[in-house]
Amino acid sequence: MKSHAKVVVIGGGVVGCSVLFHLARHGWTDVVLLERDELTSGSTWHAAGGMHTINGDPNVAKLQKYTISLYKEIEELSGQATGVHLTGGVLLAATEARLDWLRGVVAKGRYLGIDLEEISPNEAAELMPLLDPKQFVGAVRNKEDGHLDPSGVTHAYAKAARKLGAEVERFTKVEDIVRRPDGSWRVITNKGEAVAEHVVNAGGLWAREVGRMVGLELPVLAMEHMYLITEDMPEVAAWNQKTGTEIIHAVDFDGELYLRQERGGMLMGTYEKANKPWSEFQTPWNFGHELLEPDIDRIAPSLEVGFRHFPAFQNTGIKQIINGPFTFAPDGNPLVGPVRGLPGFWVACGVMAGFSQGGGVGLALSNWMIEGDPGADIWAMDVARYGDWATMAYTNAKVRENYSRRFSIRFPNEELPAGRPLKTTPVYDALSAKGAQWGVSYGLEVPLWYAPDGVRDEFSWRRSSDFDHVAKEVAAVRGGVGLAEISNFAKYAVTGEGAAAWLDRMLACKLPKRGRMTLAPMLKNDGRLIGDFTLANIDDGEWFIAGSGIAEQYHMRWFEAHLPKNGSVRIEALGQKLTGLAIAGPKARDVLAKVTRADVSNAAFPFMAVARMDIGMAPCLVGRVSYTGDLGYEIWVAPEYQRAAFGALTAAGEEFGIGLFGSRALNALRLEKNYGSWAREYRPIYGPLEAGLDRFVAYGKEADFIGKAAALAERKQGGKLRLRAFIVDAADADVIGDEPIWFDGAVRGWVTSGGYAHHAKRSVAMGYVPREIADEADGFEIEILGKRHGARIQSAPLFDANFERMRA
Repeated sequence: MKSHAKVVVIGGGVVGCSVLFHLARHGWTDVVLLERDELTSGSTWHAAGGMHTINGDPNVAKLQKYTISLYKEIEELSGQATGVHLTGGVLLAATEARLDWLRGVVAKGRYLGIDLEEISPNEAAELMPLLDPKQFVGAVRNKEDGHLDPSGVTHAYAKAARKLGAEVERFTKVEDIVRRPDGSWRVITNKGEAVAEHVVNAGGLWAREVGRMVGLELPVLAMEHMYLITEDMPEVAAWNQKTGTEIIHAVDFDGELYLRQERGGMLMGTYEKANKPWSEFQTPWNFGHELLEPDIDRIAPSLEVGFRHFPAFQNTGIKQIINGPFTFAPDGNPLVGPVRGLPGFWVACGVMAGFSQGGGVGLALSNWMIEGDPGADIWAMDVARYGDWATMAYTNAKVRENYSRRFSIRFPNEELPAGRPLKTTPVYDALSAKGAQWGVSYGLEVPLWYAPDGVRDEFSWRRSSDFDHVAKEVAAVRGGVGLAEISNFAKYAVTGEGAAAWLDRMLACKLPKRGRMTLAPMLKNDGRLIGDFTLANIDDGEWFIAGSGIAEQYHMRWFEAHLPKNGSVRIEALGQKLTGLAIAGPKARDVLAKVTRADVSNAAFPFMAVARMDIGMAPCLVGRVSYTGDLGYEIWVAPEYQRAAFGALTAAGEEFGIGLFGSRALNALRLEKNYGSWAREYRPIYGPLEAGLDRFVAYGKEADFIGKAAALAERKQGGKLRLRAFIVDAADADVIGDEPIWFDGAVRGWVTSGGYAHHAKRSVAMGYVPREIADEADGFEIEILGKRHGARIQSAPLFDANFERMRA
């Protein structure tokens, strides 16, 4: 085993071998993969081998499409057969709600380049003869589904990597990983040790154990997963002989089943409700090419549905039941990327769908390591989407929930209960008593809307039971004053003698003067958006930043990677050390004036001012800014004072009819102002000009901020896209995001977010279209639940277009 390497990849499953191949293909050949046993020992060897392009996140779907397209290349380069069978497949719906979901999948495919087509149950039966069309209401055909040989694919990656100069060491067990003073890593094995600049944890079933070697507890859990293989079936033989083709794949969502041909029989797998974790706390190192004891009773309810939906299974025997462990993250997506606080340590684990996603994971991670950027928007897979609140017990609860719901519908207004409540603020009980319906953001409970007694969310793709109540919350804000809990925003304190100079380099905005705030885009080296914040200059050397709560770990990783090494700048993620309240509406100033001795008149405390002041008896930081687009204030307060501040504001607001409002009302309010949001309108694939944030970029400031040259180039060239707001002629359903935008009969863009703007009484969508059509008055349509609706660009905000109310 070599004693030094640029990269050590730990784990010889499909993901580790893909990472190794992609690093070598990109020119990093001083790389070695360490596998404690044979390649594929773990989850890879017993995988069912299916592959598909469909994913709930369109950016992950793109990487899955890439993965499937890669197999021909690695087969040719390695000379190793991959056993790829591109049979195509059908996605089946037994209910109208499922069919509505599938129509959304087809719509996404239109702009992703995935060939999907809605078909009838009878048409599905003509393609997949084992199904009973009477059991279904519709289906979708996907021409890019298929299956492969798991071992063949893994060895093809490894052989191709070797041909490019990489090395593979089998039977080499990693026993410890130690950080050296120079920042490199000692990887200690049973065969000696290697010093590496980078270490990749692709440990699969042992990813937790590898992470623990560097003090990292990863949120992954292995679940037992079963599939059966039947005896040879005459129906299969007849179809093969008649058509000369295999029986295509099928996914029966309502039966929680997937099916494909396996030699002369069929393979049927299930994600059963009565699921079972495997080795919850410690994965045994001696586990290898072994299977777990089958438990057919546990999957019997799913099989009963399967035998009803696919009657031919009633007349055949079961040849084998495979039960093996696979690892999952709490939301079912992989954990990929650099780990905050551990420079040079990377993860590529929790990749449950390894043969659909493994190639994309390898591509993204190798790009990230070599170029400093994954080359794609992989937020849905980024390990930074979890913080230390994702404990082992939380992970266990959420993984079990996710597994049981793998083929279940997740409605846009549905909140999943497992692992909750975990993080709450001091006013949680008070808001619950007022009817708060809770969602979750980065582990924290967030009020979505306020329900009267006896009213709850009715899960639907269409406008639901919350609609009229959210409208009342919006009316309270626009007509008087509303109060919201906003602790879910991320909060950062930046201090030190070098703080101003550092912020001037990190952020693309002009730094505000003392006592002032500004909107602050943050760019990557390529000029794309990596963050959007509110920056406040509290005092000399003391700065405050507020941003997206879900991106706290993501942004702290970026901030810390760019801190000066001389200690002149300190940044702290405040988390729930600071909680938040907001008041907004034309009477907001009247309420604030009643609870503070500070002068909050427009002259003394104008728009975008910030100051410390007491709210009642509670010391607070108050900024005159509001995401509602109305006159408003954000109030930041230590948790021990939040109840006091909340009580003072509600008491003072009684004479003005103050009402509580949640995040659904806030969404309706911000849409009326054409305000975008992080992870939707603002993502690292868009430039500031494209996203409409260029007015906040100080192109001419002296500081050479990160991404400045690229942003100037985008400004000069004009960019390719434009973010636009649309008024949609919707009926009883509004966009939720990722719908296609049609122009003159062709799909030309995509929706990023939207909903119903209750004050304006309009259905609104925000999304990106090519620059050349971004100012066209007519010709747009937006597809919702399989139907195209007329849409018109709304260039001026629906509310307070001249910003008079916000600045009054």
